[in-house]
Amino acid sequence: MKNNAMATTDLQSTPSVKKRRPWVADLIMDRWLYVMLVPGIVFFILFKYVPMIGIAMAFQDYRPHLGILNSPWVGFKHFERLFADPQFMNLLKNTLILAVYDIVFYFPIPIILSLLLNEIRLQLFKRTIQTLVYIPHFISWVVVVAISYLFFTTEGGVVNDLIASMGMEKIPFLLSEEWFRPLFMLQAIWKDAGWGTIIFLAALAGVDPQLYEASRIDGANRWHQLWLITLPAIRSTIVILFILRLGNFLDVGFEHIFLMLNPMNREVAEVFETYIYRVGLTQAQFSYSTAVGLFKSLIGLVLVLSANWAVRKTGEEGIW
Repeated sequence: MKNNAMATTDLQSTPSVKKRRPWVADLIMDRWLYVMLVPGIVFFILFKYVPMIGIAMAFQDYRPHLGILNSPWVGFKHFERLFADPQFMNLLKNTLILAVYDIVFYFPIPIILSLLLNEIRLQLFKRTIQTLVYIPHFISWVVVVAISYLFFTTEGGVVNDLIASMGMEKIPFLLSEEWFRPLFMLQAIWKDAGWGTIIFLAALAGVDPQLYEASRIDGANRWHQLWLITLPAIRSTIVILFILRLGNFLDVGFEHIFLMLNPMNREVAEVFETYIYRVGLTQAQFSYSTAVGLFKSLIGLVLVLSANWAVRKTGEEGIW
C-alpha cells in the first residue's frame, strides 16, 4: 500500500508531457487543406511576386528589344524627372484629396451599415437587405458610370430634368470640376459599401450573446450596448482593416476615374494611376511610369509601417 501511494504521488508530481506529432504526420493529416492553399499561393507568386522583377525598369532606360537584363541603368533619373514634373504637385494633390475622402467618407459607411444590420432581429428582412446592398458590388464600373450618366447628364438626365422642372438652371455634373469628387464618392459608396460589411458582420457574429443579456439585466439600453459591447468587440477588426487600407492609400481606383475622366474635369480628376496609364501605355515611357508606380507603392508601405507602429504603441493589436 505504501509503495502504491508513493507511485501515485510520483505520477501526480510528474508533469504530463504531451507528445507532439511529427510535422510529416501533421502534413498528411491536413493534406487537403494544403491542397486548397496551393491555388492561392500560385496566384500570388505569378501575379504579385514575379512582376516585381519589373521594378528594375524604374532604374533603367528600358528598351523592349534589349529586355530588363540588357537595358542601360540610369539610377534615380526617372524619380528626379517625376519630382521636377510640373504636373507632379497637381497629381499628388488630386490623389491625396480622393484618398482622404475615401478614408473619411467611405471607410466608416460599411461599419455603420453593419451595425445597423446587426440590430435587425427579423432574419428574413435582414437577409433581404444584405442581398440588396451586396448586389451593386457585382456591377462593373462601366455600368455604374453609365447609370450615373443617365441620372446626371444635362440632356435627358433624371436629376437635371427635376432641377429644370423647379425653374432652376441645369448643372453639368459630369463635366464640372466642382462636382467630380462628390459624384465619385457617391458612386463608390453605392457600389462597394454593402460588400464591405461582410467582414464586420462576421466579427459581430462572434460577440457572446450573454454579454448583451447581462448588460440588459443591468439596465443598459441599445445605445449603451453599442458603445460598451459591440464597438469594442470589433475594434481590432476596424484597426486592422484601416491599416490595410492605408497600404492602398494612393490607389484611388483607376477604372472608376478613367471612365469619369474628360477634358473638362481633368484638372481635378487626373491622378497617379491615370497618369501612369497615359505616359506608360499611350506614350510607351515604360521606365518612367514604373518609377511613378514604385513611388506610390513606397508611400503605401511607409503609411502601413507607421500606422502599425502607432497602433502597437497604443496597446492595440496590429497586423504583425
